[in-house]
Amino acid sequence: MISQISEKKMHYLRWFILIGWLLLIISLFYDPISHHLTDPNATSGIFPNEIANDPTQCVQIQQECIVDSTYPIGTRIFWGKLVPSAILIIFVLGHEAWRRICPLYFVSQITVALGLKPLLNIKKNRWLIANHFYLQFGLLFTGLVARMLLINSHRVALGIYIILTILAAIIVVAVYGGRSWCHYVCPLGVVQTILTGPRGLLGSKGNIKSANNITQSMCRIVDPETGEEKSNCINCKSACMDIDSEKSYWENIKKPGRRLVQYGYLGLCMGFFVYFFLYAGNWDYYFSGIWHHEEHLASKILDPGFYFFDTSINIPKFIAVPYTLAIFVGFSCWIGTTLERNLFSYWKKQEPNITSQQARHRVFSLFTFLVFNLFFVFGGRSEIIKLPVCFQLVFNAFILLVSTLWLYRTWYRSAELYKRENLTKQFRRKLGKLPVDYARILKGKSLGDLTPDQLEVLAKVLPVVIPEDSRSQNSNSNRDRTPLASGN
Repeated sequence: MISQISEKKMHYLRWFILIGWLLLIISLFYDPISHHLTDPNATSGIFPNEIANDPTQCVQIQQECIVDSTYPIGTRIFWGKLVPSAILIIFVLGHEAWRRICPLYFVSQITVALGLKPLLNIKKNRWLIANHFYLQFGLLFTGLVARMLLINSHRVALGIYIILTILAAIIVVAVYGGRSWCHYVCPLGVVQTILTGPRGLLGSKGNIKSANNITQSMCRIVDPETGEEKSNCINCKSACMDIDSEKSYWENIKKPGRRLVQYGYLGLCMGFFVYFFLYAGNWDYYFSGIWHHEEHLASKILDPGFYFFDTSINIPKFIAVPYTLAIFVGFSCWIGTTLERNLFSYWKKQEPNITSQQARHRVFSLFTFLVFNLFFVFGGRSEIIKLPVCFQLVFNAFILLVSTLWLYRTWYRSAELYKRENLTKQFRRKLGKLPVDYARILKGKSLGDLTPDQLEVLAKVLPVVIPEDSRSQNSNSNRDRTPLASGN
């Protein structure tokens, strides 16, 4: 797939995406134009505003009725279109696609483009290597709280947040080099780990080398002398996800913090979406999309954070938001660990050879399936519901289809199967050297038609059988010649 697209073409694509991203950032600080696109009195508008079209309608937020009006579309594009698109790309095309087009990664490589060497060796930062899942999840949690309290609709705050993130990425890469930001710090990095699993739906296999030995989203450059691509990897991470995502998956599946990010991410998503209802007292607040351009959001952080049965609960919003997310994260982690323990006991009775690692993998896969579908029940839904019903149904069917296909393909993967697949090439090469008519003994099949298990059996048996057959044939030949020799 995308891993085989030349670096030169991807470079042009990254520039195109980066320019669009920079224009969006600029529009968050200065945008005298886009509010016309949401004007209900305009004869044409590509960003319809149904509530503003009907002055009698309003969105009820606790005891306040808000009538929508025209607004700049920067935050709406970012939250309603770009974020859901990124999630979909990661899940369907795999992390390798996203990391090769990610504008944040592209900008973070400024020091690399300038030829500057990393200041420190990442391998010496043992704490970061051991605990990066906790760090990334903590940053994701903190960023989500900030989003709900301020960044959701405050264009300048969102712009500043993006710029600070860009600077942080540049600094981390300047210090440690490579993709250290993506691997150890970036909050979206753990989302990629969760949604990719062993491999994205259409992702390539990292353990099957390409002609130039560059796999998936492996760091690469174009050699100025030969014009060919070559690896630019500095080994900033062992079992690198960008080289072989499945190897990284199996080696990290029991790493500290791995269960927290897998099970906790479902809780984060649940808490984020449910809080809109807990805060406003209805779902109209979320599905109307008014939250991504709501005015004076920052001034409401001291307002009551919950609203139940037409009654405000006097817990400030800045406390209610992290409290809600923490409760859902804790609940989701408890459900995940309980399921993992109980299902392992159940599967052990059905499949005696199953390991605790395999059981954890299956529960991880189930949570990925659930969180992907949950996200698209809500994520981008304020945009989707503006489409004709037939398009909504097609989109919903597409989400369910791709997630089901991913789960089906992922469910029975195991570290052992991955290791056996790694030996497939070696087995084929070894068997190909033997003087055997495979078309005859395999009834028309070739070595390429065999599964890794079948190749392994052949690779172990044939080298033993063939010498024995040769010795047997030589022995028979000698016996046949003995009478003739004595007769002469």
